[in-house]
Amino acid sequence: MTLMRQQMEEYVFALQSRIVAGLEALDPGCPHKFVHDAWTRSQGGSGKSCVFAVPPDSEEGPEAVLEKAGVNVSVIHGVLPPAAVAQMSANHAALPAVPKDSPGLPFFVAGISLVIHPRSPHAPTVHANYRYFEVTDDAGAVLAWWFGGGSDLTPSYLYEEDAVHFHKTIKGVCDRYSSALYPALKAWCDEYFYIPHRGEARGVGGIFFDDLKHSPHPRIPGDDLSKRPATPEAIFALVTALGDAFLPSYLPILARRMHTPHTPLQRRWQLVRRGRYVEFNLVVDRGTKFGLTAPGARIESILMTLPETVRWEYMTDMGGEGTEEGRIMAVVTGKPREWV
Repeated sequence: MTLMRQQMEEYVFALQSRIVAGLEALDPGCPHKFVHDAWTRSQGGSGKSCVFAVPPDSEEGPEAVLEKAGVNVSVIHGVLPPAAVAQMSANHAALPAVPKDSPGLPFFVAGISLVIHPRSPHAPTVHANYRYFEVTDDAGAVLAWWFGGGSDLTPSYLYEEDAVHFHKTIKGVCDRYSSALYPALKAWCDEYFYIPHRGEARGVGGIFFDDLKHSPHPRIPGDDLSKRPATPEAIFALVTALGDAFLPSYLPILARRMHTPHTPLQRRWQLVRRGRYVEFNLVVDRGTKFGLTAPGARIESILMTLPETVRWEYMTDMGGEGTEEGRIMAVVTGKPREWV
């Protein structure tokens, strides 16, 4: 195992433990805790899914801060088929051409992926993931490596101070490396987390990146790139700093909103907005589609991201101009806002 593989594996398991502990500490009186589900993959690798879900018939359900949440870690390896290698070679020139009748190339990926769906309509859903990918030859020599990930916020109701706090926390980490990082990764997030068939952004954004491996990167323009990471070790430092920023970026928001009283109408709107979240994950998201078609896919972990309860209303009458629901619609259907 290369040193970077080992470092990333150790980091994502440690971060998983910290995030689960932080979420449970926010709601110490809740009788339900995260279920820890360790698993192995027959094609190679293992992981642990930490999932929180309040049973629908639970008397404690309405008082729980979280409704559905998952913090998953996977560390897997196997062989990429020739078609997958050919697709990846567009962004990774070091990958050799692989005959169609060959087994393919060995790969390794270690990552953490999480989604938090709070119960209160005033508390936003949040998503984050960070991963390291490596492709080698049959002798174990590294042919290509890269990091990917990001974090984004999806509120049902707009609290501008929450969006500002979330973006400001992430920007503070990015600015330690380069002033060009946050604007580029924020724009990348706005572009990616978009539902074309609705003409809507999924939420108020955050950051997103993929294939981050060396300078210069075509998605990160600008002159101030001297501090930007260009080695596996330096990018790992950036990724871990962003992972460490997850709890400070989100827990203060959740703590501020989790006990805000809400009406049945606000709950209904939350469930309608969750429908958009489901549509993005199942129709648009590349990670979900890749996971569902990958050999040996662990479907329960992949679909963990979906909320427990959701609505699709035909021609809903909610979200009109001049309403509280319309405020968030104006944001997700308009030009992406600069929060900081």
